[in-house]
Amino acid sequence: MSKTDSLTEMFSLRKEFMVALNEKSKIYPQWPLDVSKKENQQILRDCVLRGVEEMFEALQELKNNKPHRKTEISHFDLDAFVEENVDAFNYFLTTLVLVGVTPEQFFESYKRKHRVILDRLENGY
Repeated sequence: MSKTDSLTEMFSLRKEFMVALNEKSKIYPQWPLDVSKKENQQILRDCVLRGVEEMFEALQELKNNKPHRKTEISHFDLDAFVEENVDAFNYFLTTLVLVGVTPEQFFESYKRKHRVILDRLENGY
């Protein structure tokens, strides 16, 4: 499976979940959202903040992050760390679905930004 196929499948799985969730509890309004409306911006903001919360949960898996700590904790739960990142990504992916971004648009934007950051690196940014 190619990278774009994997990304397309991820978008598809997220949409499938969002539709199923809406059938049970009508969490999300009809998408794509009109982002010029205040209430839709609030929905997106709340979704992004949930993703940020999940990233904080991922950070909790990093036990040796305090520079003043003398002892090291050798255990690292990679599965839990990855799971929290997946949770965060799902919220961020939801925001893309809600505004109508396609996997192709996201991938092209990702590649453009990748070129920008490589250029910055090469030019001493």
